[in-house]
Amino acid sequence: MTTSAHSPAPAPADPDPGFDGTWVVVPLFCEAAVIGDVVHGLRTRFRHVVCVDDGSGDDSAARARAAGAVVVRHAVNLGQGAALQTGIAYALRDPLTRSVVTFDADGQHRVEDAAAMVTRLHAEDLDVVFGTRFLDGRTELDPVRRLVLRAAVVYTNRTTGMRLTDAHNGLRVFSRRGAQALRIRHNRMAHASEIVHQVGRSDLRWAEQPVHVLYTDYSRSKGQSLLNSVNILVETLLG
Repeated sequence: MTTSAHSPAPAPADPDPGFDGTWVVVPLFCEAAVIGDVVHGLRTRFRHVVCVDDGSGDDSAARARAAGAVVVRHAVNLGQGAALQTGIAYALRDPLTRSVVTFDADGQHRVEDAAAMVTRLHAEDLDVVFGTRFLDGRTELDPVRRLVLRAAVVYTNRTTGMRLTDAHNGLRVFSRRGAQALRIRHNRMAHASEIVHQVGRSDLRWAEQPVHVLYTDYSRSKGQSLLNSVNILVETLLG
């Protein structure tokens, strides 16, 4: 694996100083249409954003960098799990890092949800906060997709001993201790179940936080389709 890193643009005038010890990790693959807006939004609250460009064939990396993110690049596409592991390792190189957020690049996650999860992590002395779409009614899911994702949750809970309501939401927050405990080896979608499995086998303190996931025509076209939900379930079972 080959990586390269670039320094970010200056932070916006008023990112929240309460989040100066937080790094946001964004796995990035061919999201040139939206990544600039995603990074700009994150940088209104979070000073430190690292995008892991996972072998994109477009100018995603340049747009992320122009928006103010640090960019770490995989020379070839390895998968979202690999991108997360690279980004988390990068964030932990900063000795001042207290927490790490994982955040999708396609615009479906909300900055205010991430901020609330970081605040809760530190206020309650937790190691992991998982975002969940299923503890309130804000996230709109069609019935079949909801059923498929629920099936993945049931299987994951039975095999890990956890009691989550949403096992495959990419919005998560880890304390430094929680991030250091992770060893993501599944490069693709099965990494989500792997993370839950590792947390379940540890003494890490965790909680769930309701979040509002915004499904748009764009995000569905970039991997949030029903077929992708089925792929998640299949990889969960095989993983």
